[in-house]
Amino acid sequence: QVQLVESGGGLVQTGGSLRLSCAASGRTFSPYAMGWFRRAPGKEQEFVGVIYWSGGTAYYAGSVKGRFTISRDNAKNTMYLQLSSLKPEDTAVYYCGLRTLAARSLFRQERQGSYDYWGQGTQVTVSS
Repeated sequence: QVQLVESGGGLVQTGGSLRLSCAASGRTFSPYAMGWFRRAPGKEQEFVGVIYWSGGTAYYAGSVKGRFTISRDNAKNTMYLQLSSLKPEDTAVYYCGLRTLAARSLFRQERQGSYDYWGQGTQVTVSS
């Protein structure tokens, strides 16, 4: 089993920055990839970005590309999401998900169903 805990959310003004963390624990921590999703009020969960654990390559949704950066710290089993140039439309609960190496189904990085474990989420609120 793997447990994921997000942190770092909060209230920030338009144009501000935040850094979210997703800390993983558990004996079977062996990620193929970890992703960030978000759910805004009244909207469906939306793909934000993903990082492939082995090589560290990251991909982003068009709405956040150039403003958000995903990184990871192998030693700490932690993924980060640096949010910059924040806009009110970035307001959402941000979730991290993990795709294990052992998974055999087709991995579609933008599909929440492709991830095996999820955190509880952290709220990001951007004021105008």
